[in-house]
Amino acid sequence: MRKELAPILEEIQGQNILVIGDMVADIYLDGRISRISREAPVLVLEQAGEKIIAGGAANVVNNVATLGGNVFAVGLVGLDNAARGLKEALERNGVHTDGLFCDEKRPTISKTRVIAGGRATVSQQIVRIDKESHEPMAPAFESQIMQYVKSLLPKIKGIVLSDYGSGTVTPKLSQQLISWCRAHGIPSMVDSRYDIHRFKGIGYVKQNDAELAAAVGRELATEEDIYAAGQELLEELQADGVLVTRGEYGMVLLEKDGAIHNIPVSDKSEVFDVSGAGDTCVATVILALAAGVDPARAAELSNVASGIAVRKLGTATVSKAELAAVLGK
Repeated sequence: MRKELAPILEEIQGQNILVIGDMVADIYLDGRISRISREAPVLVLEQAGEKIIAGGAANVVNNVATLGGNVFAVGLVGLDNAARGLKEALERNGVHTDGLFCDEKRPTISKTRVIAGGRATVSQQIVRIDKESHEPMAPAFESQIMQYVKSLLPKIKGIVLSDYGSGTVTPKLSQQLISWCRAHGIPSMVDSRYDIHRFKGIGYVKQNDAELAAAVGRELATEEDIYAAGQELLEELQADGVLVTRGEYGMVLLEKDGAIHNIPVSDKSEVFDVSGAGDTCVATVILALAAGVDPARAAELSNVASGIAVRKLGTATVSKAELAAVLGK
């Protein structure tokens, strides 16, 4: 079955994809344990390195780029080192970053992980420091983003709304984009962690099983429960499909014509880290839909790509070459 998916890889190359959402800078500070502080019973670390990688919606962007898409990132950043590092991480993969607007009054959304280790100890995360503004987006920036997006829309083949709850995907922006997609037959997809109900009219919805349970307000103990909850969300949002990711149980795609596609996990051999695998899933699906691929086959391809992502530590991307190698087996 995998080899049957291989031709899709060429079809998705160069597709123009717009990703709007909460762009996150994942910052890793490496420290070597020096001594115990005399000020307090805490470790003193000598900083040995700093790495900034794309997280949140920016990880969806990066995955679209590494899989071969031509991707436009849209969101807000601050005037800080996190913004510079995030842009560099995206531009290394050829991402268009003109849509990352700088609001000097708010910080770039960042998650700083301090990693401590020594010559005789295993390095481990000792603290995470999150930074973001909880103020609503200023109307001036909402207007700027909308103008930029409108200038792009005629050449866009697929749109992702990546909502991590930080307020970038405002109701006004989301409804205008959803309306455009419906009017012009453009595939759209939303991945919203906390507020999926406000995306009525979206093309495709991506939820993991825990998010779906929260969305319908009940425990989903069986496959039948997941099917029922997915159908409920499908009808409420008047969507074309709902894709539910289920970890080691694979994925389920429910379509508006009543079809249910149960897709088993592609490879259980080495699951290291599921963080970011959902972003890989979304990136693969929107690329395939933009190329005119059948939704069920798009989901199957994303299942294989996600299987590669979970075998990597941390927020990760999957390349065209990696996916081609697995599909060729």
